[in-house]
Amino acid sequence: MRPAMCAWLAAAAIGHLLSPATADDGSNYPSRLIRIIVPFPAGGPTDAYARIIADKFQKAWNQPVIVDNQPGATGVLGTKAVARAAPDGHTLLFTSNSGQVIGPLLRDPRPFDGQKDFAPVSMVLKYPFYMVVNSKLPVKTVGELIALAKSEPGKLNFATFGVGSGTHLVAESFNAQAGIQTVHIPYRGVQDMKQGLLSGDIHYMFDSIGSSKPLVDTGQLRALAVTGAERSPIVPDLPTLAELGFEGFDAMIWLGLFSPAGTPDPIIRKLQQEVTRTVNLPAIRQQIESGGSVAVGSTPEVLGAFMAQETPWWTQVIRKNNLKLE
Repeated sequence: MRPAMCAWLAAAAIGHLLSPATADDGSNYPSRLIRIIVPFPAGGPTDAYARIIADKFQKAWNQPVIVDNQPGATGVLGTKAVARAAPDGHTLLFTSNSGQVIGPLLRDPRPFDGQKDFAPVSMVLKYPFYMVVNSKLPVKTVGELIALAKSEPGKLNFATFGVGSGTHLVAESFNAQAGIQTVHIPYRGVQDMKQGLLSGDIHYMFDSIGSSKPLVDTGQLRALAVTGAERSPIVPDLPTLAELGFEGFDAMIWLGLFSPAGTPDPIIRKLQQEVTRTVNLPAIRQQIESGGSVAVGSTPEVLGAFMAQETPWWTQVIRKNNLKLE
């Protein structure tokens, strides 16, 4: 066989192996174990919903799916691990805007670009912040909390699940607008935050409704307000901070699924369709909404646009409060 013919046949064989029709159409995906990295500790809402998604993926595709918690640096460590992974849909990121949007804005140089280094799959849900205090604290309203803090500058403290997290930035923005000075106590996760508040070591914090409402219902914590553009249907008697005169507090936390940048679009679409199907299952939707969240199940385009729209607001909060991480 002539050399030219051999070269042509070799090129054709390689082209066939790499053709989108056989490699990137998503028909053979997933072909092995899927690992969903959660860049936060176990026990919080991000971890809980990642496990729901993992369970549905495993049942739908008959492939093992594990959730791998890799906390550290307010989501940076686990997130970077996904950014370095092969873009084949077998290593995924389930995270919040605390890790994907806020975290990079606080660091110079930025450890990653949440929009350029990842392919969005779907926003799963979103929820407002829920402002709660220890029930032994002698306050029943936001105004009373502010008055107490002003009467004893620097004596009250607030909990967050990490420097630079959404809970931290919202609390700092609240303090700035309220004109109060309180001490920031960062924790590794939501469960530790709640323990600090229950023990009395902490005076107030911003959490999710689903996480803290059971403790409010039993009288161990007291709820004062929520963020968001409108009142939550789960706690309709609570005012929004916007109602109380605070500006810019339509902030929400969202949870979503991502894959490394460069993941073939058919794989992204297959993942997104299964997320949407899962979110719309009656039992799952009821679980999401009963916890004070809004079920979403968006397209990749909607999640990407939402990130682009909220980035300026978080950037403004960071600059106003002179926040920065090394």
